[in-house]
Amino acid sequence: MIRLETDKTGEIIKIDRGDISITYTKEGEMCQAVIQNNYKHIYGMGEKFDYIDQKGHTCINRVEEKFCNQGDKTYCSIPFFFTDSGWGLFVETDCVTSFEFEKEIRVNFPVNASLFLFQGKPLDIIKEFNNYLGIINSPPRYAFGPWISANRWNSQKDVEEVVANLENYDFPATVLVLEAWSDEATFYIWNGAKYKEKIGKEAFKYEDFDFSASEQWDDPKQMVKDLTQKGIHTVLWQIPVYKKMEEGIHNLQNEIDEKYAIDNKLCLYKKDGSPYRIPEGNWFAGSLVPDFSNPETKEAWFSKRQYLLDMGISGFKTDGGEFIYDDSVVSSNNKTGKELKNAYCQEYTRTYYDYLGKENVLFSRAGYTGAQRTPILWAGDHQSTYKELKNVYRAAISAACSGIIFWGFDIGGFAGPLPSADLYLKSTQFACFCPVMQWHSEPDGGQFKEILKGAEGNNERSPWNIARFYGKPELLDEIRKWHKLRMKLIPYIYGEAQKAADKGIPMMRMLFMENPTDEKAYDYEDEYYFGDDLLVAPLFEENIKSRTLYLPKGKWIGMFSKNLYEGGGIVSSDNEEYPVFIRQGADFDIDRE
Repeated sequence: MIRLETDKTGEIIKIDRGDISITYTKEGEMCQAVIQNNYKHIYGMGEKFDYIDQKGHTCINRVEEKFCNQGDKTYCSIPFFFTDSGWGLFVETDCVTSFEFEKEIRVNFPVNASLFLFQGKPLDIIKEFNNYLGIINSPPRYAFGPWISANRWNSQKDVEEVVANLENYDFPATVLVLEAWSDEATFYIWNGAKYKEKIGKEAFKYEDFDFSASEQWDDPKQMVKDLTQKGIHTVLWQIPVYKKMEEGIHNLQNEIDEKYAIDNKLCLYKKDGSPYRIPEGNWFAGSLVPDFSNPETKEAWFSKRQYLLDMGISGFKTDGGEFIYDDSVVSSNNKTGKELKNAYCQEYTRTYYDYLGKENVLFSRAGYTGAQRTPILWAGDHQSTYKELKNVYRAAISAACSGIIFWGFDIGGFAGPLPSADLYLKSTQFACFCPVMQWHSEPDGGQFKEILKGAEGNNERSPWNIARFYGKPELLDEIRKWHKLRMKLIPYIYGEAQKAADKGIPMMRMLFMENPTDEKAYDYEDEYYFGDDLLVAPLFEENIKSRTLYLPKGKWIGMFSKNLYEGGGIVSSDNEEYPVFIRQGADFDIDRE
């Protein structure tokens, strides 16, 4: 790794290193690097939904919220890329930057940024980049089993019903995510609980809450305990706001928290001295945003949430974080809105990750440089369409090319009408060979009705609801196989997760990463290694049962047929239940696993 710095005098600088030439030009507070190199492919730039190979495209390095069909926008942007010609570049800045990947590569960045040049094979470049960022820990073992989630679950009765369905339909699960669990005002108090309000850093205990009159939760502590005894870990939804309540709705604890945040400068402020509020037209408009760079904010924020961990909660789903729209915002560590547009989400998730510790789980939508060190990333909101499933696949692979190790998505899509039975099956099959396997869905009727009409009635993306909706009870048997296979794969996946974290390399790897001298490997974007020993060629077209694929050199065994395949060319998966192949000689036995 070579650190390149701009010349503060404004002179043009030219660097020649063999087959790469970099020319800097400074103008005001911005610089442009023009890079000349003979390359064919370029990868990285974070979780990209539009393309895996970014050659011929322009990338704006900006963390943004976009509900479905993200196009060139992304929740997780990372200013890092590498090429097939053996070098990569990282721009160390929190500010928005732009990258033009044409015959010449043009990078526009602030003058105070640092550029780092990497040379070597693709995995070596990613490893060196991740090692520069710092230690990465694997999530705990239970995070690699099936996850279940639906926004419609907003009561203990709902949870008991879904657990009963798991048992009745014989489906395994290791994580249950509750989104609609809280009062929707503080986001740390169970809905329906009665209590005496607390000020500032005064901590709640579970015993402070009276659930005797609650219509939602009878005894959430016992519920969480019962789930844990069944091997199911509970994760709760979070959002980084002091919420502005809807007109006519009042919550005294919410009002106390907001006043305390303003009085003690626990929220982000603007340069004119006024508290920053999320602008109208955006999610949680009018809300204050906590300043997690302030230690006092962290102490007050988590003093209210500690009782949740004490009662057995295993982690948080940290949604949002893409809330900075004003350059005049200032944090306590003197970052401005220009930096916080990207940096805030990482400050938010890093704070939660440090608080939880590595034995609990974090599931985050937004990320920036350093997201590798605060696993797990999930792909955000998507419609239930084949097009969106392909977009999600691109996001998975581009995130992996950017150093993200642990990643997941919502099986069958999150929003709109329910997925077809075929789409749901193909999503399940793909998810079985991703770091996280999870089904999830928006609220009944659709979260954004003015944008996208949701499913009528029960919008849950559970296997039994999809089978019920289409009148296909046999679908349950098919889907169950993949959930049970996932449980068998946990020893392999967890072992590969630990190795990947130790080495700083992704779990989902493009073919050329394992075969850097095989020029053909660069031509196949729709296949990937899952760990060291599995090669997956997912099915994303409607109603297809098999496909052709490229097997790299060596001998491979079909996971389901046990047939032996000779690599180094194109093969058909006609004889396979699903195109997954095991590297011959691997210490892998699905029946043993």
